Amino acid sequence: MNILVRIIVFIVLCLAQVLVLNHIHLWNSMIPLLNVYFVLMFNRNYPKWGIQLWCFALGLCIDIFSNTPGVSAAAMTLTAVIQPYVLNLFIQRDTQDNIFPTISTLGLSRYFYYTLITVFVYTTAFFTLETFSFFNWQQWLLDIAGSTALTTVMILAIENLRKD
Repeated sequence: MNILVRIIVFIVLCLAQVLVLNHIHLWNSMIPLLNVYFVLMFNRNYPKWGIQLWCFALGLCIDIFSNTPGVSAAAMTLTAVIQPYVLNLFIQRDTQDNIFPTISTLGLSRYFYYTLITVFVYTTAFFTLETFSFFNWQQWLLDIAGSTALTTVMILAIENLRKD
């Protein structure tokens, strides 16, 4: 993915999250956090500092427009830190070095688990920082589970529609 396509995806995901997805609250516990899809799109040999910089910038833009001071930026940066390691769990060692994680390259089951783990880490960090308390831990767990499920389904649907 070249730099121009990455910038366009950055802008589209930022605008979609801020203008549309932040206003969707299904059953008071499911919020689609589609901006984590940006983390999933980095290839195997992309520099780790580059992934962290891109993801911090996207999280910061979302925080600025959503009035969430540092929550999304911190959660995106944490997800960017673990993304190369999670991706290596699902890629065979003898594959090419510059592999892009898609359903067609990883297969449906591997891509599903790769997406599920990454989205779970992001939503856990996001809602932990947003709540900053374990007073209502049932709602916290419900938010994490619901948002993880909704976001994973949305990412898989988008990935099925995307052309390679």
